[in-house]
Amino acid sequence: MQRLTATVSGKVTGVGYRMFIQKKARALWLTGYVANVGQFDVHVVAEGSEQKLNQLLEHIRKGPFNASVRNVETARSDATEEFTDFTIEY
Repeated sequence: MQRLTATVSGKVTGVGYRMFIQKKARALWLTGYVANVGQFDVHVVAEGSEQKLNQLLEHIRKGPFNASVRNVETARSDATEEFTDFTIEY
């Protein structure tokens, strides 16, 4: 199990980006959360297998049709297994 942490910038707030990521993460059976950071960035923390995290990362880089992802900064670490679901943090 691994943890993926990503900070996403671009047109990713106010366009359904968090809900899109939550839906994709839950479909992949990942746990963690997605949250807005400030006015323009989104923070994603997801845990699961390397293969499924790589699949989620593809969705993170693309976003929903009305988003425009400009930059994605990522880090990987060991999973802490502290999450039971994938949620949207407010």
